[in-house]
Formats: sequence, C-alpha cells, structure tokens
Amino acid sequence: MRVVIAGGTGFLGTALAARLLTEQHAVVILSRGASGDTTPGTRTVAWTPDGSTGPWVTEIESADAVINLAGAGIADTRWTPARKQLLLDSRVLSARSLAEAIRGARRKPSVFVQASGAGYYGAFEDGRVTLDETSPAGADLLGQMCVQWEAGAQPIAETGVRLVVIRNGVALARHDGALARMLWPYYLLIGGPVASGRQYLSWIALDDWVAMVLWAITNERVTGVINATSPNPVDNRTFARAIGRALHRPSWAPVPGFVLRLLYGEMAQNMLILGQRVVPVHAERLGFKFQYPEIDEAMRVALGT
Repeated sequence: MRVVIAGGTGFLGTALAARLLTEQHAVVILSRGASGDTTPGTRTVAWTPDGSTGPWVTEIESADAVINLAGAGIADTRWTPARKQLLLDSRVLSARSLAEAIRGARRKPSVFVQASGAGYYGAFEDGRVTLDETSPAGADLLGQMCVQWEAGAQPIAETGVRLVVIRNGVALARHDGALARMLWPYYLLIGGPVASGRQYLSWIALDDWVAMVLWAITNERVTGVINATSPNPVDNRTFARAIGRALHRPSWAPVPGFVLRLLYGEMAQNMLILGQRVVPVHAERLGFKFQYPEIDEAMRVALGT
C-alpha cells in the first residue's frame, strides 16, 4: 500500500510512518519544505497547504491512503491572537488543500483519514460528563477550531472516498508530545496534579494510536468519527500518580491554576486546568482492541520503566 502523510514530520506522523515501513508499505511525507527530519525510508515532497493545490497533487493520485496530521502545535507557545489564527489556518487550509486535490484527482485514494482532537467536545472542570462520538461540539476555542478543521475535509466524502475523522486524545510517549513536557517536575521531585486534579485527561498509548490508524485505513467498515482515546480516561490526579509510580518519584505537589495562567495565559485554561472525559464507543463497536487500555501499564510502556 502507498500511504501519503501530510504533517508526517511531527510526533504522531513519525511514529505512524515508522510502523508503516516495518509492514512494507511505501510512505510519502508532505512537508512545507522539501527536506527536513523525516523517518528514514520515507520520501519527502514539498507542499504549500494554503487551501489550493500544486505539483504535489500527483502524490495524491498515486496514493492508496491519505492521512492528514498537518497543523501547528497546539501547546507550543502562548495563544496570542496571531498564534490562534495560525493554529486555525494551518489546520483548515491543509484540509481544504487535500480535499481539493482529491476532488480533482483522476485516480482517487480509497480512504482519507483526517486528524482532529478530543478538544472538539469542549473543556470541563471535572468528569461528570462522559463524551462519545455523538456528543456535541464545545463552544470554546478548541471546540470550534476542531469543527472548522473537520469541515475542511468533509467535501472528500462527496467524492466517494471513505472518510475517517480521528479525534485524538493525548498520546503517551517519553520522547515527545504532551507527556514529555509534563515530566521535568517529577525528575526534580516536585511532580503532582495540575490545578484541582479533578479535570479529566483523555489519553491513548502511542502504540494503540498507531494501531488504530492502521486499522482505520485497512478496514472498510470504519467510516465517520472515531475517538482515538483509551476506554479508560482518568482524572488529572490519577494521571499524576501513574507518572509517579512509573518513574518511582513522588506525585504529591500540585501546580496551582493561577501559576499556569500566569505562565501560559488562555492556553492553560483550555489545555491544563480544564479537560474532557472522552471514550471510544465507535471504535470499540467496530471491533478495535486496545493493547494498553489501563493507565498504569500504558504509562510504564511509554516511560520505558
């Protein structure tokens, strides 16, 4: 199978490309530059995801599957007005570019996977509300950003290409992603829950995320929205304890919400102080089996302990 990954140089894309290569698939990475840090064995093609197409469209016409992971990092820096616009544009325009390419392709891929986020459902102070694929979108910044992100890919369904939207939770890995940024207080023996600790974190083992994407592109029954989250989301206090147990470090020192707001501004409220309890009802009904459904085992694997 020939797979094109837009945004394939990021944390998730790199892990996915590596797995595809081990299974003898051909992988093409669409990147804003013709060179960059890509997985050895892949081929990199330059593209400009501005809502239109370009010479890179020939890669779409020869692909069996296209996966869109493109988008600026949500938690990379403070959310200034310019940053918020970049977060939105980098997602919506990449989806529109790929939708336009597929609509005009003489030979279309059989499946298109569009990334989105568990933030689609909004953010809550605790986990009293359990959210699945049928739950409505949140009215906050992340929720509405995900709505527009997903809408950019919707025209693909009208072309007859199977469309899968994967709303990603926090993928666990020591070397990159959100978990990697959380670890330094534990090494300094000052790790602990964030703010109240009651807010839920919807997580997924990195291996399970990769397996879910492969399952989605090879299983013709999979269509529509899928939550890429463990069936067992946990509150932030439980998540902190799992990190502490895996690292054999204390996990008792809470980080006050006001400190996070001072450090990260609006991003802290949406990404750290509030959360969502998201479960993968659709994926499980279609038969996906998680290798690491419980937080302690998943954390030990992620941290290599």
